Amino acid sequence: MRHSNSGRKFSRTPAHRKAMLHNLAKALLIHGKIRTTEIKAKELRRVVEPLITLAKRNDLHARRQAYRVLNDHGLVKRLFDEIGPVFAGVPGGYTRILKLAMPRKGDNAPMAFIELSRSPVQAEAPAAPAQKEEQASE
Repeated sequence: MRHSNSGRKFSRTPAHRKAMLHNLAKALLIHGKIRTTEIKAKELRRVVEPLITLAKRNDLHARRQAYRVLNDHGLVKRLFDEIGPVFAGVPGGYTRILKLAMPRKGDNAPMAFIELSRSPVQAEAPAAPAQKEEQASE
Protein backbone atom coordinates (compact mmCIF):
# COMPACT_ATOMS: atom_id res chain seq x y z
CA MET A 1 0.00 0.00 0.00
CA ARG A 2 1.05 3.57 -0.68
CA HIS A 3 0.09 5.16 2.64
CA SER A 4 2.10 8.30 3.48
CA ASN A 5 4.37 7.99 0.43
CA SER A 6 4.35 11.49 -0.94
CA GLY A 7 5.99 12.59 -4.16
CA ARG A 8 5.85 11.31 -7.70
CA LYS A 9 8.11 8.69 -9.24
CA PHE A 10 8.15 9.87 -12.89
CA SER A 11 9.09 6.30 -13.96
CA ARG A 12 12.70 7.03 -13.00
CA THR A 13 15.19 5.60 -10.55
CA PRO A 14 15.60 7.57 -7.32
CA ALA A 15 19.00 8.91 -8.42
CA HIS A 16 17.66 10.01 -11.82
CA ARG A 17 14.62 11.64 -10.20
CA LYS A 18 16.80 13.51 -7.70
CA ALA A 19 19.20 14.69 -10.43
CA MET A 20 16.30 15.83 -12.64
CA LEU A 21 14.69 17.89 -9.87
CA HIS A 22 18.02 19.42 -8.83
CA ASN A 23 18.75 20.39 -12.45
CA LEU A 24 15.28 21.92 -12.82
CA ALA A 25 15.84 23.86 -9.57
CA LYS A 26 19.14 25.21 -10.90
CA ALA A 27 17.49 26.27 -14.16
CA LEU A 28 14.65 28.01 -12.34
CA LEU A 29 17.01 29.96 -10.07
CA ILE A 30 19.21 30.96 -13.01
CA HIS A 31 16.47 32.00 -15.44
CA GLY A 32 13.63 32.90 -13.07
CA LYS A 33 11.08 31.15 -15.31
CA ILE A 34 11.14 27.78 -17.08
CA ARG A 35 8.73 25.73 -19.21
CA THR A 36 8.18 22.13 -18.16
CA THR A 37 5.36 19.64 -17.68
CA GLU A 38 2.71 20.54 -15.15
CA ILE A 39 3.52 17.56 -12.90
CA LYS A 40 7.26 18.32 -12.87
CA ALA A 41 6.48 21.95 -12.03
CA LYS A 42 4.39 20.85 -9.05
CA GLU A 43 7.18 18.58 -7.80
CA LEU A 44 9.79 21.29 -8.43
CA ARG A 45 7.94 23.56 -6.01
CA ARG A 46 8.80 21.08 -3.25
CA VAL A 47 12.52 21.54 -3.99
CA VAL A 48 12.75 25.29 -4.70
CA GLU A 49 10.57 26.75 -1.94
CA PRO A 50 12.68 25.27 0.90
CA LEU A 51 15.81 26.60 -0.86
CA ILE A 52 14.41 30.13 -0.80
CA THR A 53 13.48 29.69 2.87
CA LEU A 54 17.12 28.72 3.51
CA ALA A 55 18.23 31.86 1.64
CA LYS A 56 16.09 33.98 3.96
CA ARG A 57 17.89 32.44 6.97
CA ASN A 58 21.27 33.42 5.49
CA ASP A 59 23.72 31.62 7.75
CA LEU A 60 26.62 29.28 7.02
CA HIS A 61 24.69 26.08 7.70
CA ALA A 62 21.87 27.21 5.39
CA ARG A 63 24.42 27.90 2.62
CA ARG A 64 25.86 24.40 3.03
CA GLN A 65 22.40 22.85 2.90
CA ALA A 66 21.62 24.79 -0.29
CA TYR A 67 24.94 23.71 -1.81
CA ARG A 68 23.92 20.06 -1.29
CA VAL A 69 21.06 20.61 -3.73
CA LEU A 70 22.53 23.14 -6.16
CA ASN A 71 26.17 21.97 -6.23
CA ASP A 72 27.29 25.37 -7.59
CA HIS A 73 28.93 28.00 -5.38
CA GLY A 74 28.05 30.85 -7.76
CA LEU A 75 24.39 29.90 -7.79
CA VAL A 76 24.31 29.56 -3.98
CA LYS A 77 25.82 33.05 -3.73
CA ARG A 78 23.17 34.42 -6.12
CA LEU A 79 20.41 32.65 -4.18
CA PHE A 80 21.50 34.14 -0.86
CA ASP A 81 22.57 37.61 -2.07
CA GLU A 82 19.96 38.40 -4.74
CA ILE A 83 16.94 36.09 -4.50
CA GLY A 84 16.69 35.66 -0.71
CA PRO A 85 16.42 39.39 0.15
CA VAL A 86 13.61 39.85 -2.40
CA PHE A 87 11.47 37.38 -0.41
CA ALA A 88 12.51 38.69 3.03
CA GLY A 89 9.02 39.64 4.23
CA VAL A 90 7.13 36.90 2.38
CA PRO A 91 5.96 33.92 4.49
CA GLY A 92 5.78 31.44 1.59
CA GLY A 93 4.48 30.88 -1.91
CA TYR A 94 7.68 31.90 -3.67
CA THR A 95 6.80 30.23 -6.97
CA ARG A 96 3.89 30.54 -9.38
CA ILE A 97 2.70 27.86 -11.83
CA LEU A 98 1.01 29.08 -15.00
CA LYS A 99 -0.68 26.31 -16.97
CA LEU A 100 -0.34 26.53 -20.74
CA ALA A 101 -3.32 26.02 -23.04
CA MET A 102 -1.42 23.94 -25.60
CA PRO A 103 -0.11 20.51 -24.51
CA ARG A 104 3.24 19.18 -25.71
CA LYS A 105 3.10 18.16 -29.34
CA GLY A 106 4.73 14.72 -29.12
CA ASP A 107 2.88 13.10 -26.23
CA ASN A 108 0.09 15.57 -25.38
CA ALA A 109 1.54 16.18 -21.90
CA PRO A 110 0.06 19.22 -20.12
CA MET A 111 2.70 21.97 -20.02
CA ALA A 112 3.22 24.84 -17.58
CA PHE A 113 5.54 27.71 -16.78
CA ILE A 114 6.96 27.82 -13.27
CA GLU A 115 8.42 31.13 -12.18
CA LEU A 116 9.55 32.96 -9.08
CA SER A 117 6.64 35.10 -7.88
CA ARG A 118 8.98 38.03 -7.20
CA SER A 119 11.95 38.12 -9.51
CA PRO A 120 15.11 40.08 -8.70
CA VAL A 121 15.29 40.99 -12.41
CA GLN A 122 11.80 42.55 -12.25
CA ALA A 123 12.79 44.63 -9.22
CA GLU A 124 15.76 46.15 -11.09
CA ALA A 125 13.99 46.65 -14.46
CA PRO A 126 12.04 49.90 -13.71
CA ALA A 127 15.24 51.74 -12.70
CA ALA A 128 16.96 51.19 -16.07
CA PRO A 129 14.41 52.92 -18.40
CA ALA A 130 14.33 56.03 -16.17
CA GLN A 131 18.06 56.59 -16.75
CA LYS A 132 17.65 56.21 -20.52
CA GLU A 133 14.89 58.84 -20.59
CA GLU A 134 17.11 61.34 -18.75
CA GLN A 135 19.93 60.80 -21.25
CA ALA A 136 17.53 61.20 -24.18
CA SER A 137 16.20 64.54 -22.90
CA GLU A 138 19.72 66.04 -22.57
